[in-house]
Amino acid sequence: MKPRYRFLAVLLLLGTVTFSQGQGNYTPSQSNIEAREWFQDAKFGMFVHWGVYSILGDGEWVMQTQNIPVKAYEKLPTFFNPIEYNAKEWVKMAKDAGMKYITITSRHHDGFSMFDTKVTDYDIVDGTPYGKDVLKDLAEACRAEGVKLFFYYSLLDWRDDNYFPRGRTGAKIPGRSETGEWGKYIDFMKAQLTELLTNYGEIAGIWFDGHWDQKDWDGKKFGKLNVDWHYDEIYKLIHDLQPQCLIGNNHHLAPIEGEDFQMFEKDLPGKNTKGWGTDASDVGNLPFEVCETINGSWGFNLQDRKHKSKKELVQYIVKAAGYGSNLLLNVGPMPNGEIQEEHKESLKEVGEWMRANGSTIYGTEQGPIPPTDKMASTQKDKTVFLHLLDVTETEVLLKDFDRKVRAVRFYKDQTSLNYKKNKNGLLIKIPEDGLDPIDTIIEITLK
Repeated sequence: MKPRYRFLAVLLLLGTVTFSQGQGNYTPSQSNIEAREWFQDAKFGMFVHWGVYSILGDGEWVMQTQNIPVKAYEKLPTFFNPIEYNAKEWVKMAKDAGMKYITITSRHHDGFSMFDTKVTDYDIVDGTPYGKDVLKDLAEACRAEGVKLFFYYSLLDWRDDNYFPRGRTGAKIPGRSETGEWGKYIDFMKAQLTELLTNYGEIAGIWFDGHWDQKDWDGKKFGKLNVDWHYDEIYKLIHDLQPQCLIGNNHHLAPIEGEDFQMFEKDLPGKNTKGWGTDASDVGNLPFEVCETINGSWGFNLQDRKHKSKKELVQYIVKAAGYGSNLLLNVGPMPNGEIQEEHKESLKEVGEWMRANGSTIYGTEQGPIPPTDKMASTQKDKTVFLHLLDVTETEVLLKDFDRKVRAVRFYKDQTSLNYKKNKNGLLIKIPEDGLDPIDTIIEITLK
């Protein structure tokens, strides 16, 4: 067991960790602790935002951004027919890219379920000409390839009358009732989560989103919570059904009791560039995951041209690992079920880099050199991997590096490098022809 999780497990067993609104007196099972360790080692996963909103080619928030009336939006499933969807190809593509798991939207904020649910007909099996359960196919393909599967699940709903009181989003969508029973909505969610954790084999995790919809917002920070999400019941339900199943919640807060990993949306851990509250004071002791888009959108967006380069993607993986975090990289499939060619090519390029350099990422912990825009470090046992990003200097000083060094060499070909320890730290000399425009990796062996 890694030190961070050993420390957390002891605290949980002693009952000294306190959070709010979560699964009271939660002690993770042994299988859950092992799943956390696997997750922390995995480092790279694929996020998939896919639903009937893809038809409109304007992202997954199109119902909200265009204020589409409920009755009008309900027409979308009637011509959602993704005949080019191939779960085996998706999983192979993710695996070839070096991704160890897939997290897919089972239900997004529009309320449409992408699986065969029995508690509503507003789902892909009952409401579309396609009529098949895409999550069932994906679960089978993941098992065949040894890729773990997570389900994204939206807490908020822009269509269900029982999602009441209304949250901050969806308020202007026409056709919504001004009455509802919150208790029935909680029961609906628990019924769907039971289906997801009963009908699809072993599920690696549940990825919640939407908590923030029921919090006051002044444009800079979140205020009080206006509803009871019943996390005590929901988290217990999940852990009772599948004890190893990891729970994460995109609430932009410090971890709540019962959660098993902490996520950071479009931000590195402790960085609060979006103003969503995930600053240093909210960073807990759970495994980390950063989620980011491969272009500029989560759901398919026909006008999005912000496709990230190989350099941007690789460096984001490296920076996330430098914080001890996974990167969950999102693609938004097209309405026909295919993933854009630009994104396939990007994933192929990333996969080639991961095959050559993945041992400096997978199974590592945050290294001793604090990450910056120019460098990051990861570590395995007594080996530190220094990742130099956009560095053109042939001398690099690692300030205050007080570890005893046995050897310094290029990771790529194991060529020894000249180095010197002094009162300021560790000075490494790098031949100019050894600099890599994306990531120059230096291997530091400690005594």
